[in-house]
Amino acid sequence: MRRNRLREKLDAGEPTLGTHLLSCWPTLVELVGQAGCYDYVEFTAEYAPFDLHDLDNLGRALELAGLGGMMKHEQTQWTHQAMRSIGSGFQSALFADVRTVEDARACVRAVRAEEPRAGGLQGVGMRRDVGTMRDAGSPAFVKALDDVVVAIMVEKRQCVEDIEAILSVPGIDMVQFGPADYAMSIGRTGEWSHPEVRAAERRTIEAALARGIHPRAEISEPAQAARFLEMGVRHFCIGWDVTILNAAWRANGEGMLSILAGAGGGKGRGGARKAGGARGKAGGARGKGRAAKPARRGGNYR
Repeated sequence: MRRNRLREKLDAGEPTLGTHLLSCWPTLVELVGQAGCYDYVEFTAEYAPFDLHDLDNLGRALELAGLGGMMKHEQTQWTHQAMRSIGSGFQSALFADVRTVEDARACVRAVRAEEPRAGGLQGVGMRRDVGTMRDAGSPAFVKALDDVVVAIMVEKRQCVEDIEAILSVPGIDMVQFGPADYAMSIGRTGEWSHPEVRAAERRTIEAALARGIHPRAEISEPAQAARFLEMGVRHFCIGWDVTILNAAWRANGEGMLSILAGAGGGKGRGGARKAGGARGKAGGARGKGRAAKPARRGGNYR
């Protein structure tokens, strides 16, 4: 069974750093690994199209890159997606839209072995995580399920109102506050920095720390980490592939448009056409009285 790097770092009390991918192209996982900065990749599957073959290929890429893998599961698919992602090689699960104590218990059960001590729902399977057959149904398989990192999204009004009880459920390792969903759930859609939203975020972080649970923050750039560090957060997931690409395309595109405008790009293209026309006329004048040279196929005659 493969080492669970995120579990090891959490147990050692070390900070962790991840990044988000919505794309299921395995090469992006390899590029994250080549950066040499990250402990894990979160495949934010809640927002992305994918199939079960994609999960296996992402699992292979995670192993090749030496990275841990976390998958974000949508609320109606907790058990199924947890089973299939773990089987593909992911070792952490982030559950969206948790509202109640019963929801939190269901999330933990979704990743644990179905045996009396663990009380989970995972059965024996012939999948990538066990080498298809090598460790299927073995004590090592049960231990690996014990080590799966369970993270929950705190992003609903009901969840925050009962956060202390929810975070008392055994087996929860990490929490991630979601300001966008929470703001919408209290009737303040789009007001992600409203005092009520920030107060709920702080309450979540403080409740987690008080119970030995690791709060994680999602940020777009390093400068945004400061206020979370002040609250005791040591775990971050920075950047999304789609926002990184969008920002690069926008910045590069606007930069080039500015350069072209300053260089008189539009006039230059028109001028080239006029110059070409003038050269054509001159060529026609020079060619009067002389036999035309035959054109070469596939290029200009020289």
